[in-house]
This record gives sequence, structure tokens and C-alpha cells, in this order.
Amino acid sequence: MASGLIGILTAGGDCPGLNAGIRAVGKAAHRMGMGVIGFLDGFRGLVENRTVRLDDAALSGILATGGTILGTSRDKPHRIPVANVGTIDMRPMAVEVYRANHLDCLVCLGGDGTMKNAYRLTKEGLQIVALPKTIDNDVPCTDTTFGFDTAMAIAAEAIDRLHTTADSHHRVMVVEIMGHAAGWLALGAGLAGGADVILIPEIPYDIDSVAEAILNRERRGKRFSIVAVAEGARPIGVTPAGAAPAVEEEPDAPEESAGDGDDEGHEDEGGLMISRAARLAHDLQVRTGIDARYTALGHVQRGGSPTAADRLLATRLGTTCIQYIGEGLQNVMVAVKGDGCEPVPLKKVAGKRKLLPLDHPWIDSARRLGANLGD
Repeated sequence: MASGLIGILTAGGDCPGLNAGIRAVGKAAHRMGMGVIGFLDGFRGLVENRTVRLDDAALSGILATGGTILGTSRDKPHRIPVANVGTIDMRPMAVEVYRANHLDCLVCLGGDGTMKNAYRLTKEGLQIVALPKTIDNDVPCTDTTFGFDTAMAIAAEAIDRLHTTADSHHRVMVVEIMGHAAGWLALGAGLAGGADVILIPEIPYDIDSVAEAILNRERRGKRFSIVAVAEGARPIGVTPAGAAPAVEEEPDAPEESAGDGDDEGHEDEGGLMISRAARLAHDLQVRTGIDARYTALGHVQRGGSPTAADRLLATRLGTTCIQYIGEGLQNVMVAVKGDGCEPVPLKKVAGKRKLLPLDHPWIDSARRLGANLGD
């Protein structure tokens, strides 16, 4: 395809590198004679046909900026909330908008949920190429996702800063890091920041094991301990909110009622949702007798300028996307494989999530360093 028109949207949670990806797709498309329009606010903007022309001026100066110039949302095309009505299946409208704009392809930047929604639209006749982004690094069939490196660097720096105050006050510092079902971010940041305890969703933890690890450090003369905990980490015997995190499911399986998992990592206490990590800090103080404090990094991990690694990764994926479109490839995700990329059918990606294997080298490194993983 030497000419034509492509659309692009960003869906799901924002992350650093989205603008770099938009820029790469747009600039590479222009060089091939393609026009580019952006749909605002994810799949909602697609079904509502809210567009912006992505010309050279629109793409200028966005490489290093965080967030997304197109806006985003977590709306799903088959379940769009409509005021005073409820949720409506808007896939027919997505098809109508796609055809009305005479698009040759739609590019979707998103995580595992976006891959599933993109796959649904391919079954309605849309031609789609998707790029994997998420700070959680849990999109399957790709080595990594853009956004992850930046978030890991932010979380590691936060742990660095917590070391000094923990040492000064002889405290246990419990820092909550994003990651509902997958522990890539907490483990990577914990290792890079030198955390003493690292708790991830893939390994249910025994609080007595964690408390004993902290007491052992005190017996050795250590003045503080750092506990890095993924928001989806849970004690032994506690199942995740809604259902156990699915490693694989059918691409058209019904959605869990828990939605995007906003309650994951929280416990109901007298009608109030209490962060499980906050409860962990309290329980560790009771068990060890050492002052313990809780810090949640929250959305700080999503914001700010992307690292050079994420800019480069998003640029590689965006330019490869246009290469695939030019070659006539469709309904694929551009996956990272080593120093290169490869197309993976969306059907193979949809409905799956990449969790940390228990034999992963990062876990082995953590154990060899003496970090407690809660088991």
C-alpha cells in the first residue's frame, strides 16, 4: 500500500511512550504517502467518530511528552456506557465509522484488554494492526511493552528515596507498586531498588515468613527494611478479586463483573476498602514491633517523560507497524522479539496475559540475593 488512509487510537490506561508511538506511526505513514487520522479517547472516540488530522504539525514536539495527545478511555466497543440507557454494543457503529472514513487500517495502541477488543473488531471486518503498551508488561507473545521501562525506573527511584528515610527512622517501609495480576513491575523495581522483601501476585505470601525476614535483618544489625509489594499480591489462601487471574481464556469469553480490577489488592473492612499493602504494613508492625509505614506510588508510575528505551521501543514498533501495513499484513500485533519485531495474529494474543514464570531469571536473582519473596 503506497497510499491510503489509516486511523489510530490509544486505549486503556495511559503510559509513557504513547506519543512516541503515535509520532512513529504518523511520520512513517506520511513517508509512504498515507494520510493519518487519530480517534480521540480510545474506542469511544471511534464509535462517536471524533477525529483529528495527524499532520506534521500535530506530530511535532511530542516524542518526549508523557500521556497521549489523542486521549484514552477504558470503554469497550461492545459495552459503551450511555447516560440514562446503560451499556450498548457499538460494534456496528465502529464498522460504520471505519467505512465512512474510508480507512485502509486501524492502528490500536494498548494492553491486553485493547488486544481483546481489537480482535473483536476484526471479526466485524475491520483491518487492524496493534502495538503493545502497558507499564505492567503483561501482554503475551512479546518480549516487552513500551511504558514498562519508564514505570520501572520511576518505582526504583522511589525505593531509592525510601531507603534514606527508612534508615533515618529505623523503619519498615512498605511501598505499593502497580500490577494487579502480574509482578513484572514490582519485581523489576524491587531488584533495581534493592528491596529486602518483594511480594508479587504469582507467589502468594506468608506474612509470618515476611515478618521473620525483617526480624532476621534487625538481628544482623540492619536499621531498616524495604518491602516492595505489587498491588495484586495476596496472602496465602486469598484469591484475587472476581476470579483467579487468567493466563489464557477464549478471546470471546465474557468479561468478569469486576471490570478493570479496580478493587484488586483491597479488602473490605467495615464497608471501607483498605489497601492490602496498607494492612500488610500494620500487621508487620504488630508482628515485629518495628515502626512500619505504607506508601502507594499509584498513578505517579504512569506519568512523565518516557525513558530513552521506551522512546526507542515505541518508535521501532510504530515504524514496523507501517511496514506491515504496506506489506498487506492485517489483524496482527507488532511483537518485540530480541532486537527485532514479528507479527503475531491478534487471535493468538486476545484473552491471554503474560504472568511471571516461577523459574524466571529475575526470581532466581532475587532468591540468590537473599530477598524474601513471601514463601
